[in-house]
Amino acid sequence: MTATWLPPREYIATLPQNTAYACLYFTDREGRPVQLRAAYRTEPWQWPGGNMDPGETPWQTAVRECREETGIAFRGEPRLLGFHFLAPRGEEWPSNHMGVIFDGGILTDEEIAGIVLDPAEHSELRVATLTEWEEEMAPADFERLARIDRARRTGTVAYLETGSFD
Repeated sequence: MTATWLPPREYIATLPQNTAYACLYFTDREGRPVQLRAAYRTEPWQWPGGNMDPGETPWQTAVRECREETGIAFRGEPRLLGFHFLAPRGEEWPSNHMGVIFDGGILTDEEIAGIVLDPAEHSELRVATLTEWEEEMAPADFERLARIDRARRTGTVAYLETGSFD
């Protein structure tokens, strides 16, 4: 069989379609994860971040979304903590969804107190130990948090998958 060359636009149309998000993972000075309660989602706890806009890199998305959702103008360097692949979820989300989680570093008590949430997106900010988060979160959501926290503490990068093509 002879391969047929397609112009890039036509070839790309044959490939799986993906969406992407990016976010920043913060802790306080005691190493407790900082999370935001989503005002509109079934997965209530998340990190500052969101879906990429056209023309953005994952890093630009994470920094922009963090500023929009918390008021924090993050100025650190990109440090990758994890990559998250989510398989399509039927009508809820019909395409692959990929996420990039960056290290936001450690927030002081003053920085945490200065966070201003966008009420259209988040209703609460919480700082808690991993043990406390485990009691609060669904098992799969907590596993994602624990693996990103471990990646931060060990200097590794976590690869996460949610869902399957079965």
